[in-house]
Amino acid sequence: MTDNSPIILWFRRDLRLGDHPALAAAVATGRPIVPLFIHDEVVEGQGAAPKMRLGFSVEALDRSLHGTGSRLVLRRGRALDVLRKVITETGAGAVYWSRLYDPLSKERDTAVKSALKDDGVTAQSFAGHLLFEPWTVETKTGGFYKVFTPMWKAVRGTDLPVSTPAPNRLEAPQEWPASDALADWAMDAAMMRGRDVLAAFCTVGEQAALSRLETFINERVGNYQTNRDLPRVDGTSRLSENLTYGEIAPLTCWHAGWAALNHGDADAEVFLKELVWREFAYHLVHHTPHITTDNWKPDWDGFAWNTDETDPKAVAWKQGRTGIRFVDAAMREMYVTGTMHNRGRMIVASYLTKHLMCHWKIGLKWFEDCLVDWDPASNAMGWQWSSGSGPDATPYFRVFNPVTQLDKFDKNREYVDRWIAEGRSQPHADALRYFDAVPEHWAIKPTDDYPAPVVSAEDGRKAALDAYSNRGF
Repeated sequence: MTDNSPIILWFRRDLRLGDHPALAAAVATGRPIVPLFIHDEVVEGQGAAPKMRLGFSVEALDRSLHGTGSRLVLRRGRALDVLRKVITETGAGAVYWSRLYDPLSKERDTAVKSALKDDGVTAQSFAGHLLFEPWTVETKTGGFYKVFTPMWKAVRGTDLPVSTPAPNRLEAPQEWPASDALADWAMDAAMMRGRDVLAAFCTVGEQAALSRLETFINERVGNYQTNRDLPRVDGTSRLSENLTYGEIAPLTCWHAGWAALNHGDADAEVFLKELVWREFAYHLVHHTPHITTDNWKPDWDGFAWNTDETDPKAVAWKQGRTGIRFVDAAMREMYVTGTMHNRGRMIVASYLTKHLMCHWKIGLKWFEDCLVDWDPASNAMGWQWSSGSGPDATPYFRVFNPVTQLDKFDKNREYVDRWIAEGRSQPHADALRYFDAVPEHWAIKPTDDYPAPVVSAEDGRKAALDAYSNRGF
């Protein structure tokens, strides 16, 4: 191997060309670059909706790479085995990738880096998935942050690198290794009939993500603080979908937010806080990886949540048939679009874990299967924050009332009417799409009666507080 040996650029959740440190470093060497995506053990374990959406992103990246005179090589198998094989086929002397921070990815990447170095191959990881590497943000006493606000104050004034543009050309290898066909992977197979419904709502690829950011900054960031809480209004950035797959870098969003703030849009600071909230999730996952699988606060280990996913109450929640309109509307939004308004996420999580007394892991797993913006850190922290077992400065006994919340944030019922068809003579088209998206064996139709509440707002709150009191909190 010589200094001109190819570099394998292993793409994962960084499916873009701009603001991409690993790619920029590879380009700077002047060496040939072999872009590679591996359908490995981590990808295989993803839920139906995120795996389908990941396939769309991989396809979009390949199109972008063709514009640079390059292409994306696709291989399926165990990550280390695939990398070794492609290294042999291409004579590559190095593998570059962007770091990930969830436990499964870290375990895989640590093993891959060690093995490749033992093979005599340069294995180098780069930042790019986050604004701040989790180990670089510390409290004054040298520990990690367990509460969001102090972390936000600590990083707010941090100078971050300027954005770097996408390269115009990538040096190609003398010969391209063989590639799988993306269609053969059938990454959308588990979605079954819901695929076409959900796909119509996806905004895919780097250019679409940049356009989405520009529209948000130009048209919506000025009223972000108010409108982000109104599910009937298109008032959020919707960038979680693109950040999940790295179609846009958090650094790009950070600089755009600061530019808006400096231009006089005060609400841009709330947007910047949301970016750091994502950082906070990864900060906790890095320092306390058990948050993804177990109660972050161990004193909740003895709490008597219902863990039966087949319990009729849990099933009604999954189906969006609880009889609580805010909960059901939000769940149906997720089945049709693959996303859910943030206010809705808080409501459905609180209702499942507190009114229905079902374990947060039931919701965690269901979201993992249904959200196209599923993120391992944000999903875990969000569910534990809502259930009370996670990092939250607010007392555990906060129980959202889904009825009064609806009165406050959807007073005219525009959101509910968009997503619930039962009892309406002319349902909204999106409300009807729900019945096309959900599994046929659920055997539900828009002419069914809307169900009575499985647990009322008042009874659920009382039961939750009684359970907390008996637990001794």
